[in-house]
Amino acid sequence: MACPFIDEVVDEGAIVLRRAFQGERTFRDRSDPLAFNDSYLYERYRFSRDGIAYICRLLNPYIANNTRRNRALTVPQTVCIALRFFASGTFLYTVGDAENISKASVCRSVRTVYLSLKRLLNVFVTFPGHKAIRTIKHAFYGIAGFPNVIGALDCTHVRIKCPSGPHEADFVNRKSVHSINVQMISDADCIITNVEAKWPGSVHDSRIFRASSLYQQLARGMLVIT
Repeated sequence: MACPFIDEVVDEGAIVLRRAFQGERTFRDRSDPLAFNDSYLYERYRFSRDGIAYICRLLNPYIANNTRRNRALTVPQTVCIALRFFASGTFLYTVGDAENISKASVCRSVRTVYLSLKRLLNVFVTFPGHKAIRTIKHAFYGIAGFPNVIGALDCTHVRIKCPSGPHEADFVNRKSVHSINVQMISDADCIITNVEAKWPGSVHDSRIFRASSLYQQLARGMLVIT
């Protein structure tokens, strides 16, 4: 039998074997995610077409692929891949199968979008908010008649996988579940104005507040809230 890897193959069996090793290169279909209606987009990405388009305009300078490859992911595709992962919280493989891309591409897209959003965090999440303080107080007063409120604060536990290392026990909360204790503040319209997301689940809510930068600013009189 002739070798199937030489340039001029004569033996018929070698030709068959060579064809088995030479698979035809195929490209997966990647449709434009913004071509679907809002109900389809809400189900998969938790955003409307206009919302996704707005995010794409914000992140375009940071996530646009500077390449000449004709199969590179577009900005809407990259954003929608990350939004699907954030919305579902499922495995990278599952998102890749749903979006017709590889696990590695999903991982890169999620990381790229996450880091880009983090760069804009202080632009959108600011305390006490983008509205006038008098307007914020008036909105809270209209809910329950409680005066001089500029934010609603609480902590919530975000469940995580069991971390490795000597500090694993620090992440076990009072329900015996591994988590991160996240402190958030919102205005009367449920718009987040402050976030502290760095404490393990065993840390009490009051300690998180006392150690937060917001508490330090309030204690030193650096924030004018009148």
